[in-house]
Amino acid sequence: MNARVSTLLWLVAATGGLLAATQAHAGVFDDDEARKAVITLRDQFNGFQATASQRIDQNSRVQLDMQNQLEGLRQEVARLRGQNEVLQNQVDTLQRQQKDYYADLDARLKKFEPQQVTVDGREGMSQPTEKPEYDAALKQFQSGDFKGAGSAFSSFARKYPQSPYLPLAQFWLGNSLYAQRDYKGSISVLQNMVEANPTHPKAPDAMIAIANNQLESNQKAAAKKTLENVVAKYPGTEGAQAASNRLKTLK
Repeated sequence: MNARVSTLLWLVAATGGLLAATQAHAGVFDDDEARKAVITLRDQFNGFQATASQRIDQNSRVQLDMQNQLEGLRQEVARLRGQNEVLQNQVDTLQRQQKDYYADLDARLKKFEPQQVTVDGREGMSQPTEKPEYDAALKQFQSGDFKGAGSAFSSFARKYPQSPYLPLAQFWLGNSLYAQRDYKGSISVLQNMVEANPTHPKAPDAMIAIANNQLESNQKAAAKKTLENVVAKYPGTEGAQAASNRLKTLK
């Protein structure tokens, strides 16, 4: 009995120790699993954190690159705008130069083109060289170079037969010949001038000059008739008054 009881007590004690050992082992197992879980979570968190940090760094680099590209584009736009302004200024300058060139060319060409002029109240087309040549011949006459003036006016008449200055050139040519005592030549030139231009302001003076040539040629009757024609054709003019006064001296 005592032996059986002792055996049972030993079994109970052994079983209790085994149970305690089993429970202790289970507690140790639970702590390890928890530690592993914590480590795993920590590693996952660290990995996530590292990945997030990498992504943030990558996004920062991308953003910085984009900002650098944007700044580069802004600088390029500013450079292109500057070039555009330079080119526009060059275009404006070239256009002004071209405009000035054509204006100057047009002005130069006009110097060689016939121009509408008014000579003694009469309009006509005149070559650019006509007036300078006429003025030069008239200056010779006024200086007393009647031979030179006669040659110049004669050349002018041949060179410019349609010139509005032609009647004047003929008038002064006739007077140049008169001064050289070429009365016949003077009469011929002046008569042609009057016949072609009977209403010209110089026509009465030309007829008086014809009368002077006739008087110098001892053609008194012809001179009186010429003067009478002046009075009849041009009444009220200074030429008519001058002719009338001259007639009084011939009586």
